Amino acid sequence: MAAETVSMAKPAMPLSVEQYMAKNEIPDPKTVAAIDIAVEDVKAMRAVAAKRAAQKGAEMSSIQSVGNYGDIASGKAINKAADGASELAIGKKLEAEERALNQGAENINDAKDSLKVSDGALDQITDYLQRIRELSVKASNGLNGPEEKEAIQTEISGLMEGIEQIARDTQYNEKNLLDGSYATMEVAANPDGKGMSIQMENATLNALGIEDYDVTKPDFDITKIDEALERVSTNRSNIGSQTNALEYAYKSNLNTAENVLSSRSKIEDLDISKAVTDQKKNEVINDYQTLLLKRKEEEEGLVTKLFQ
Repeated sequence: MAAETVSMAKPAMPLSVEQYMAKNEIPDPKTVAAIDIAVEDVKAMRAVAAKRAAQKGAEMSSIQSVGNYGDIASGKAINKAADGASELAIGKKLEAEERALNQGAENINDAKDSLKVSDGALDQITDYLQRIRELSVKASNGLNGPEEKEAIQTEISGLMEGIEQIARDTQYNEKNLLDGSYATMEVAANPDGKGMSIQMENATLNALGIEDYDVTKPDFDITKIDEALERVSTNRSNIGSQTNALEYAYKSNLNTAENVLSSRSKIEDLDISKAVTDQKKNEVINDYQTLLLKRKEEEEGLVTKLFQ
């Protein structure tokens, strides 16, 4: 009896050995071998396909899980341009403004510190001038002769040298504050690099008008010391008003920076509770998809057994 021809174009329909023997009294060994080979090929192809599908599903699930947990860990909803191009651009602009405001606040603090140094130095100069005036009143006493006045002038000259030294050596960040060489200090308080101009004081003997003060001269004038004291007091008053202005600017910068940060947070920050809920939902869906793949693989295994 002639053997039936087996079509290799459709490997899903080959006859098993039992089916072939049911139709043929004497099985053809070559046909039986061909059937067995076809069955094994089908098993191998389906096993490879199922394995690849499972691996791909696992990889996609892993990538998604890592991405979601990465967002939760960062606390940011916008971590890359793909998360929101316009939101990213706005957030970076607000970040630049916030950082500039905070830096402006630091610049203001530096200016305040320099004014404190100046005020402390002027306070010392005031003490020196008070002592010079006291000695000048003593020199004005008619009971003092030339020798006494020379001794008084020696002390006054030492005090005047002290005033000049303070004026020349008072510095902040290597900038002379009271010798007139640093007349105006520009404070970059605003985000655009601009801000306030602070007037620095000049406390040298020449600026105070007492460079040639000498009580040994018959016509020495105590009012020059009074005028010098008034100038120093005016300088300290200016420093005080400018310090107050800087304090207001400092608070304004911090308040504005806080508001900008709040606006940026609304754009960039992640809703943690919602993100965690979404992540758990995705994990359930991924587990369900994995279960479906396993069931599909089991069903294909059952179909393959029909050829055995």
